[in-house]
Amino acid sequence: MSPWVKDPDSGGVKIPKAVQERIKQRILKYAEARYAGKYTRLDIRFRSQFCYIDAYQNPQIEPDFPLANFPISREEYLERIQNIPTHLCRLRYFGDEEAWSFSFYTYSNEKYELSMFKHGSFYGTPEAAFESSALYLHD
Repeated sequence: MSPWVKDPDSGGVKIPKAVQERIKQRILKYAEARYAGKYTRLDIRFRSQFCYIDAYQNPQIEPDFPLANFPISREEYLERIQNIPTHLCRLRYFGDEEAWSFSFYTYSNEKYELSMFKHGSFYGTPEAAFESSALYLHD
């Protein structure tokens, strides 16, 4: 008989509305305090046991862009790029607001991959997950 082990990469419980609002405010407060100016807005959304965090940024483009024969204007390009999210991470809820699992969005595979927190555990706070995934945020 094997003991039951919680898997950080499966299961979880639906996130209650009150928890959703508290977590959203915690992430926004943390991001603003430490990463203000590195994003234009954050999109924090919830679906069942998951919390997804995306950031929107101003693109870094050369002053002489666009080159000749580019099909759209600089303004059209900027508007289009500013509305493409940078997927940061996905959190999985297990009923404890201080112990979520964390999946990093890998652009090479275009999917979320289970990750460990910097402190060496598969479980941590939403703020710690944001901190780990903030490497996608540029100046």
